[in-house]
Amino acid sequence: MTTLPSAIQAFIDATNSGDTDAFVAAFTTDAYLDDWGREFHGRDGVRSWDRTDNIGKQSHFELVSVEPGEATGAFVVTLTVTGNGYNGTGPMVFQLRDGLISSLIISG
Repeated sequence: MTTLPSAIQAFIDATNSGDTDAFVAAFTTDAYLDDWGREFHGRDGVRSWDRTDNIGKQSHFELVSVEPGEATGAFVVTLTVTGNGYNGTGPMVFQLRDGLISSLIISG
């Protein structure tokens, strides 16, 4: 199994501990997040998504698997999500740059 990069581990840990500032800090300042076609830009966008769809819904992530993605610095991470919002298991595609998450695509 591929080693989980520290930024993605921080994404999981911050969500599970409800730490919004640590969650947002795992992303680059120009991050892009696409949640089933809903697009969010920059750390303000990430913070907004976190409030409405993640920590704001008491989400909890359990790592299922991590595999290298198609591009350099890309990872396909399968997580089981529970909480007061979406519940289920599916892949998230992360793109990392300079040790932070520059892009996150959630499309199942």
